[in-house]
Amino acid sequence: MTEKATFAAGCFWGVEKAFQRHFKNELTKTRVGYIGGIDNHPTYKKVCSGNTNHAEALQIEYTPSEKINYATVVEFFYRMHDPTTLNYQGPDRGTQYRSAIFFHSPEQEEIAHQVTKEVQEKHFAGQKIVTQIVSASTWYDAEDYHQKYLDKNPHGYECPSHFLRW
Repeated sequence: MTEKATFAAGCFWGVEKAFQRHFKNELTKTRVGYIGGIDNHPTYKKVCSGNTNHAEALQIEYTPSEKINYATVVEFFYRMHDPTTLNYQGPDRGTQYRSAIFFHSPEQEEIAHQVTKEVQEKHFAGQKIVTQIVSASTWYDAEDYHQKYLDKNPHGYECPSHFLRW
């Protein structure tokens, strides 16, 4: 049975690529899109305006195993971006670039809070993690040209803040 996880950590192209690289054999599906906003028909242009309150996000699907489970993907999410910056990653600024975990079940919510606490204590002492942990709302796929963008455009823009910190 597959599970779904949804994360926002800045520009969705780089977030997707980081997860694809790290979990290349474990992910059954990745897609980028918009979540957490007020517009029922978000587009890239609208989301970039900052007026919809949507986040650029990545949704992954995987089959839990010894190599991958919800706790491991949440910890990886924290490793690959800076969760201490409010509404930005690197040069990307605005609420659409916020750090957020969108949970799909009470169990995911509990795990997200536990992993966040552990990561805060172990890796970000002296800095506050500002990642939102919120219930997943309606997901909207981004336009087709955004899907697997960095696979199609290997030299395309990739946020410089997407790298493994530990």
